[in-house]
Amino acid sequence: MFKSAEDKLSKTEKIIILLFLLIILFIIYAYKLFSMQIIQGEHYKSQSQKISSQVTIIPAQRGEIFDRNADLPMVINTDSFAVEVIPGEIPPQKYDTVIQKLANYLGIPKSQIDKKIPKNIRRSYSSVQVKSNVSFTVISNIAENLNDLPGVSWVSKPIRNYLHTGSLSHIVGYVGDINQDEITALYNQGYTKNSIVGKTGIEKQYDSLLQGTPGREMSTVDVHGRVISETPVVEPPKMGKNLVLTIDSTIQKLVEDTLGNRVGASVVLKPATGEVLAMVSYPFYDSNIFSSDDSAAEYSKLLNDKTKPLINRAVQLSYPPASTFKIIMSAAMLQENAFPANKTIECKGKMLYGGRTFHCHIHEPGHGWLDMKNAMAQSCDVYYWTIGRDYLGIEKIASYSREFGLGKSAQIDLPSQVSGLVPTAEWKQKKFHEKWVGGDTMSCSIGQGYMEATPLQLANMIAMVSNEGVIYKPHILKEVRDPITNEVIEEIKPTVLTESTIDKEVWKQVQEALRYTVTDGSPQYPMHNKLVQIACKTGTGEVDGYKDSWHSWLVAYAPYDAPPEDRICVATIVEACNKWEWWAPYATNIIIQGIFANQTYEEAINELGFTYLTKKRGRQE
Repeated sequence: MFKSAEDKLSKTEKIIILLFLLIILFIIYAYKLFSMQIIQGEHYKSQSQKISSQVTIIPAQRGEIFDRNADLPMVINTDSFAVEVIPGEIPPQKYDTVIQKLANYLGIPKSQIDKKIPKNIRRSYSSVQVKSNVSFTVISNIAENLNDLPGVSWVSKPIRNYLHTGSLSHIVGYVGDINQDEITALYNQGYTKNSIVGKTGIEKQYDSLLQGTPGREMSTVDVHGRVISETPVVEPPKMGKNLVLTIDSTIQKLVEDTLGNRVGASVVLKPATGEVLAMVSYPFYDSNIFSSDDSAAEYSKLLNDKTKPLINRAVQLSYPPASTFKIIMSAAMLQENAFPANKTIECKGKMLYGGRTFHCHIHEPGHGWLDMKNAMAQSCDVYYWTIGRDYLGIEKIASYSREFGLGKSAQIDLPSQVSGLVPTAEWKQKKFHEKWVGGDTMSCSIGQGYMEATPLQLANMIAMVSNEGVIYKPHILKEVRDPITNEVIEEIKPTVLTESTIDKEVWKQVQEALRYTVTDGSPQYPMHNKLVQIACKTGTGEVDGYKDSWHSWLVAYAPYDAPPEDRICVATIVEACNKWEWWAPYATNIIIQGIFANQTYEEAINELGFTYLTKKRGRQE
C-alpha cells in the first residue's frame, strides 16, 4: 500500500519545522554565550574575582590630637596586636587543645574564644579576631610556640595612648571595640565588626575624621577559603586626620590644680570667638584604663562611684544658677524699663508672701535701701524678689533667660550635653499639674526653684555681657590637619550662637554693676587682684539634702578695661557636697591671675596672698 503525496509532504514539513526550531535554539544559545563573554564579561569577571578573592582589612591608625599650640600631642597611637584564628586550619581532633593553649597565653577563658568561633564556622578558612590589645610579650610567647598553635596568627592593631589624662578625659574621651548597635548605625560608612570607635568626648564627636581609611590585603583562595596565591595585592591604609583643639594645656592644668579634689567644674573661654581654653570637671578618670585587661572591672567601678566621675559636670549636669542669675534679672529690668536703676528698695532681711517668710541671705537687719548697682554688689535677694514678682513676671524672666542661652543646647562640639531648664507657668502645669504662684517667680528671680543651667551656659551668659549682646558658639575643635604634611585642612571660624536685642546702654550699666561688685561688693576680698581688673557675680545655691552647705558659684570676665577680643570668661561651681569654703570666688581669681601673669597655681596663690587656703583643699568624705 502506497502513502499519498499529502502524507509525504507532511513529513517534509515536520523536518523543516524541526530544523527551524534547532536553528532558533542555536541562535539563542549563541547569543547567550556572546552576551556572557562579551556584553557581560566584565560583570562575571568581577563576580569570579569576588568569589576567588579573600580580602583582609588592614586597620588605619587614628589621627592624633593636639592642644591649641599644636606642638606636642595629647593622644598618640601605641603598637599593639590583635590575635586571629583561622578555624579551618586547626585539625578537628586538636581543636579544643589548641584553643585551650591559646586561651592560656591570652589570659582569658576558653569559652570566650569558643563564643567567637561557634561550631558552624569551624571548617571555615576566614580569620576570626579573638582578642585585641595584646602586648608584644604575649605575641612573643605565642610565636615561640606556634607549632602547637595551628591556625593562630596576629596583626598589628594600634591602641590609643592618652599622654595627658586627668581632667582632659572628659574632653578627649576614649575609644573601644565597636558594639552591635554601632555596627548597625555605621555599617554603610565602612565600619566593620573589628573597628575601634570613639565612645565619648572628641574621640566620638569627630570619629569620622580620626578613623582614617583602612587598607586591604587581597589574596586568591580556593572554594574552602584556603590561600593559594603567592603574592597578595595590598592597598595600604591611610591614617586619620590630626585634630588641634582650642584647649590650652597650661591653662587646663592651672584650672585643674585650682579646683583641686573638690567636686565641681570650671570653664574658661574666649568670649570673642567661643573657643574653650579649659574645661575641668572633677572627679575625672584615666582614659587609658579602657585599653587595659581590667577595663570591664574598672568601668564598673566608675559606674558605681557615687561622685559620678564619668560625667562631665561642665556640660552634662545642670544646677540652680543661684545669684549669678541676677545678671539676667538686671538686664531684663533695665531693657523693659520695669524699674529705675537708681530707685531703691528696702531690704529688711526677710519678706513675707503667701503665708511664707522668705529670708535674704543676710537675715538681720538686712541690707537697707539699695539701688540696682548695690543690690547686685551685695547680692540682695529681697531686691530681686520684688523686681521679679512685682515688675517683670515669669514670662519676661523666661524670655530673657532664653535670650542669654539658658534652657537650650549650647551646641558645643561634644556628643552629650544637657539644656538646663527655664520654667514657665505652662511648664509647671504640664509637669506637676499645679498652678504657678508668686513664690515660684520669687525663687526663679534669684536663680533658685526650678531654674537650672550648666557651667558652660553660665560661661556663655557672662560672655554675652562681655560682648554686649552676642554669644559665639562654644567649640573645642580649632583645626583639622593632614597627618603627613601637617597642612591645615579646615579651620573653625567663630559662629554666632545667640544675638540679643538688648540696648548697648543696658550692657554698659550691667558691666559697671559687675565691676562695682568686685570693688565694693561682697566678694571684694577673694576677687581683689592688682594685676587685672575683674567684673564678676557670685552665687550661693541652696541644695536639698545638704544642711548648712551650698553650691558656690562665680562667673567673671577680665580684663574689665580691655576689648572683648582680649578678654577671657570664667564660670566656676563647687558643689555642696564639699566642705563649705566659698571656694568659687578664690578659684576664679587664681585662674585669672595665673592666665594673665603666666603663673602656675602655686605661684598665683602666693601672688594673691591665698597661701593659707591650700590647707582647705580636699572634698568632704
